[in-house]
Amino acid sequence: MCKSRRRDDSYSSTEWSEAFNLSISTDKPRATLTPGSTIIPVGGSVTLTCSVRSSAGWKYEWFRRDQNTEVQMRTDDQQNRVIRVSEGGIYHCRGRRGNPVYYTDKRDDVTIEITFSNKVVVKGRPSWPQIFSGETISLTCEVQEGGETTEWEYRWRGPNQTTQWTHNNYWIFNVSESSSGDYMCKSRRRDDSYSSTEWSEAFNLSISTDKPRATLTPESTIIPVGGNVTLTCSVGSSAGWKYEWFRRDQNTDVQMRTDDQQNRVIRVSEGGIYHCRGRRGNPVYYTDKSNDVTIEITFSNKVVVKGRPSWPQIFSGETISLTCEVQEGGETTEWEYRWRGPNHTTQWTHNNYWIFNVSESSSGDYMCKSRRRDDSYSSTEWSEAFNLSVSTGKPRATLTPESTIIPVGGNVTLTCSVGSSAGWKYEWFRRDQNTEVQMRTDDQQNRVIRVSEGGIYRCRGRRGNPVYYTDKSDDVTIEITFSNKVVVKGRPSWPQIFSGETISLTCEVQEGGETTEWKYRWRGPNQTTQWTHNNYWIFNVSESSSGDYMCKSRRRDDSYSSTEWSEAFNLSISTVPRTGNSSFPALLIVGLICGLLLILLLLLCRFKQSKDSCFASTNQTINQTINQDEPRDSQHASPHQDDSLLYAEVSHKRAKAKRNKEQSASAAAEEVVYSEVKSQSALDYSLLYAEVSHNRAKVKIHKDAVQVCTSHLQEHRKPRPATHILLHIYLQNFPLSLQISIFVPLVFFK
Repeated sequence: MCKSRRRDDSYSSTEWSEAFNLSISTDKPRATLTPGSTIIPVGGSVTLTCSVRSSAGWKYEWFRRDQNTEVQMRTDDQQNRVIRVSEGGIYHCRGRRGNPVYYTDKRDDVTIEITFSNKVVVKGRPSWPQIFSGETISLTCEVQEGGETTEWEYRWRGPNQTTQWTHNNYWIFNVSESSSGDYMCKSRRRDDSYSSTEWSEAFNLSISTDKPRATLTPESTIIPVGGNVTLTCSVGSSAGWKYEWFRRDQNTDVQMRTDDQQNRVIRVSEGGIYHCRGRRGNPVYYTDKSNDVTIEITFSNKVVVKGRPSWPQIFSGETISLTCEVQEGGETTEWEYRWRGPNHTTQWTHNNYWIFNVSESSSGDYMCKSRRRDDSYSSTEWSEAFNLSVSTGKPRATLTPESTIIPVGGNVTLTCSVGSSAGWKYEWFRRDQNTEVQMRTDDQQNRVIRVSEGGIYRCRGRRGNPVYYTDKSDDVTIEITFSNKVVVKGRPSWPQIFSGETISLTCEVQEGGETTEWKYRWRGPNQTTQWTHNNYWIFNVSESSSGDYMCKSRRRDDSYSSTEWSEAFNLSISTVPRTGNSSFPALLIVGLICGLLLILLLLLCRFKQSKDSCFASTNQTINQTINQDEPRDSQHASPHQDDSLLYAEVSHKRAKAKRNKEQSASAAAEEVVYSEVKSQSALDYSLLYAEVSHNRAKVKIHKDAVQVCTSHLQEHRKPRPATHILLHIYLQNFPLSLQISIFVPLVFFK
């Protein structure tokens, strides 16, 4: 701050002024030079700007330095903050202000280069499109359009560095993975460090990191008899290589070609192991050696593959032996062998055989070749293919019996086979209720055997060494036949059976053997039963039951022996008849029945040796029977009211039968009447059967008549035990269905 007073008055003054703040920077300021560009284009200039950070009032001085001197360019009283220059050199500036003059520090140097019109080009040697890590490359910077090489010096810029200026226009270095990238150069005159050409266009260098490996390609690995083969060496798609060749046998490794020729393709006529490698550049760069290629010279000997066993069909799991045989000269002891199958190729071996278990994957072609034991690089050609076809499913033996029934005193033939394959021997097994026994285990084929024992038989095949077994065959039951005869009998034995009735068939064993010893089996038109202890078969018949029925039996303690089937028992089933409206057949039937009763009563009277009263009493009873309108009470009068009465009961009913349109009118002519006469006494029972056929008007007596009279009759007032005759008469297959029951009580006196 400040204040003032008059010079002539020391006791008066102004007030202090407002404060003036002064801030002093301790560091001396430095001028900053900012170039518009450090390269002056051909025929042009660049702008340089000098400034002192955020302060004002400065004027600027400029300086230029070359190799020899430093010159102050601007010293006038102008500000000179911005100037334009067209000369190359090292420039710097400083600021000044005040009086006395205050100077800033000079700014760091800025090099300004002037550009020549000369073009520069980078060229690489070698010029291969692919360079490998470890090779040496030489880059050359060439100035075009005037100027001599001796007048210039050069500078390089790569992906990792920029070199200093040098008099050499080349850059030689070993490349690595990090060497990949763009390379440029520029040049300047040796007497002017601040003038230069522009940077050249980029030269791109791409480095392959993996060391290359040569590839040996043989025309063939087998030298034919008297011939040779071509071998070719290459290194991918790269160029500039020359090749070296090497051959190795059991003893030595020899370098074959070392001259300066390319040697990419050679021809050889010797067997051995060959490999090659490439080389290029200076200093020489080598590739890795190629893989070994074995070249074999071919002998004229022929080889043949033979298979044992030679069966046309081989199954998975069997063992096969292949043999390699050398023909037309040479001894087996002189050779070693190699095999090639569908899945792999074996190594050389002294054994001329190959034994293995086959599987589904073993199917295919097998070949072999041989070579002399003292020459590993000579061999025969591969043999012709031996084709092996393997069947995957395990085979099953098939047992074929001549018959499953052994006749009485005979035997049957059993045959075992395994499809269409060959070489099998067969084993046989027999099983009964208790044990299974292996029957044949010898080394014979045993394909066909004869057996005379019943049982369950099966077989299997075996072949090869070690033995290969098929699955066992299905069981076959063989039964032996006894000489016992069996007969089928039916109850009831009526010649005509109707649908809905029940029949009982009995199987009877004849000519030895007891029923308790046997089991039975039935065969009908619709089914065959299982074995059972019951010798009967009871069933309700239907129309489908018609047909032949047979049975056979076997002992209970032997399930595999039996009798032959019985002779057929024929069962014919009749359907229910249709009822008609005519009363004529009914009357005819009644008349026939009356005639039958009359005949029977005459027979009774004859056996009794009675008088005419017996006949009269009989006629009276018959008249009572025919009269159907008589009350039932009179027919059932007590036999104690009259000792000579004969009672008969006739029941006449209409049958409700279904209509059958297919029943012919002539069916009535075949109808039969059956009557059953039962004679009953206090001491004896017997049956009398009579059959009356109305179209033949004849009577058949099926059994002896019943003796109804007794000897030694007592007095009239003392009756003997009575004899009763009960007649049941059934009429069927008529328009009327009629049932007649007659009860006849007889009392005899002396």
